[in-house]
Amino acid sequence: MLDKRLQTCIDYVGGEGIVCDVGTDHALLAAELIRSGKCGRVIASDVREGPLEAARRTVEKYGIADKVELVLSDGLAQVPLEGVSDIVIAGMGGETIADIIRAAAEDIPAGVSWVLQPMTKPEHLRRALYELGWQIVGERAVEDGDKMYVVMRAEASAESRSLTEFEARYGFFAEEDEMGRRYRLREAEQLSRVGSALAEAGRDADAAHFRAMAYKLENGADFVPAREIYALLDSLYPFATQEKWDNSGLLVDAGLDCCKVLVTLDIDRRAVDEAELKGADLVVSHHPVIFDPLRSVSREMPVYRLIQNDISAICMHTNVDKAQGGTNGVILRELSARFELAGEPEYISDEECGYVCTLAESVPVGDFAAVLRDIFGCEHIRVSAGAQTVKKVAFCSGSGGSFLADVAEKGGDTYITGDVKHDVWLEAEHLGVKIFDCGHFHTENPVIWEFRRVLEEKFPQLDVEVAESSTDPCVYF
Repeated sequence: MLDKRLQTCIDYVGGEGIVCDVGTDHALLAAELIRSGKCGRVIASDVREGPLEAARRTVEKYGIADKVELVLSDGLAQVPLEGVSDIVIAGMGGETIADIIRAAAEDIPAGVSWVLQPMTKPEHLRRALYELGWQIVGERAVEDGDKMYVVMRAEASAESRSLTEFEARYGFFAEEDEMGRRYRLREAEQLSRVGSALAEAGRDADAAHFRAMAYKLENGADFVPAREIYALLDSLYPFATQEKWDNSGLLVDAGLDCCKVLVTLDIDRRAVDEAELKGADLVVSHHPVIFDPLRSVSREMPVYRLIQNDISAICMHTNVDKAQGGTNGVILRELSARFELAGEPEYISDEECGYVCTLAESVPVGDFAAVLRDIFGCEHIRVSAGAQTVKKVAFCSGSGGSFLADVAEKGGDTYITGDVKHDVWLEAEHLGVKIFDCGHFHTENPVIWEFRRVLEEKFPQLDVEVAESSTDPCVYF
């Protein structure tokens, strides 16, 4: 007799053609498929000889050797797929199952359905399926002893779609599926515990994210009026403080309430692609999607595509640079977590777009650069030649070369910023200031995780996603 999870796999098999059982182990699934009349032929594969020998004994025991073909195969690489209607992969980790599907994606015949039972990381498998052009058409939770598993059926999708992290965790259980509800509650409890541990460790942004995820697993995602989201952001990063030349605010207003929010540094074509695929209602960015006056608009422009797809955009630029919890505030918090500071930080200048702080002890340049790579996630840092130690540090996210004289006036010996031009390097040498150029993108991108934190703390029902496309537009050789 099969356990509940394998029996649920059989329930999901269509059986119109040959069924392929990948990682068959003892061929118990294959035997039951034949004995129950669910299908007339099974290909049972495994990557190891031992399980195949056990499978051979099973099919001989039940007298079905003529109906079960045993194949030694790494995933589906050596499996003949002609006539296959269902592919079952059960009892493996979600990442392993995704790798098997990914490796065979180009060879899968049209009309094939997947029946999948991941032992771990079902959320990874769900996201991978949609990235590969499949959709989950059915999913059930199964309780076996003190453990719970999920079984899903996936078919080819006619529409391109990507899952958010929340959707991948939430799954596709039917509304009336009580076991599915219990599964989500169990997942919510686990995420809540993780959130509490992260909060104790001082990782506030990650803690808020796990708590919000737990809330949505228990209660589902829900809509929030766009005006309430704007009001929250305005209270934290007042739009009235932006520079006169800036263009921050609600730059695209679709006039709709929001459930899915994508946060990103830039609203470029990649970000809009991602917003469309994930069904976002709102994009929150640091750089304005409209900066200079538009004299014409084409279909390829991000702003056109946002309007076309009813996606609103809130952009927060210099108002975030100035705010205590904005781009430079995040850098200050990260430096304070890694180094003891002597005294209170002060603004670089009257524009309040950066800070100067003094380390309690001097730090070797190499050690300091290693910390900056960790904070900003950058691969390379340009540093002034001849620099030895760091003591009084100034920083301005983005492109802050114009504040070099202010840094020197405040007695800073070190300046962290990005986009440093040749003449600024020379002037810094003259003024005795060491520059750490960590790049425009890398010194600003950490703020988008702060955007997610403040949105999820206030509105845990929102599905807030950090854009996967928010990456450095440059590659380095």
